[in-house]
Amino acid sequence: MDVSYVFAGLIVSHRDRAADWYARLFGRQADMLPNDAEASWQLSESASLYLLADASRAGRGVFTVVVDDLDGLLAEIAARGLALGPTEHVGTAGRKCVIADPDGNEVAIVELSTPAK
Repeated sequence: MDVSYVFAGLIVSHRDRAADWYARLFGRQADMLPNDAEASWQLSESASLYLLADASRAGRGVFTVVVDDLDGLLAEIAARGLALGPTEHVGTAGRKCVIADPDGNEVAIVELSTPAK
């Protein structure tokens, strides 16, 4: 499989509440709010996060991002008022911090011991 772009989605109960939370997580407003139920952020050249409001299915998602400087990013996120989970070692792979959005979706922020290629 040759993948050129990843457009991952999380289900939330309220688009605006979730969009505010993710704006604080990413340090910027959504790139697109196409309607009352959707929001999205382009996170890199080849990856986006998409939120879809559907209260009956909200809060069961997991989303992972890999960063180069976990401690620096966590300091920025904390300064924007979001509660952080503990930073944990993941075997020899690296370190991670899991943060829950208002619906309980888990966002893992990972710093690999060996940079991803």
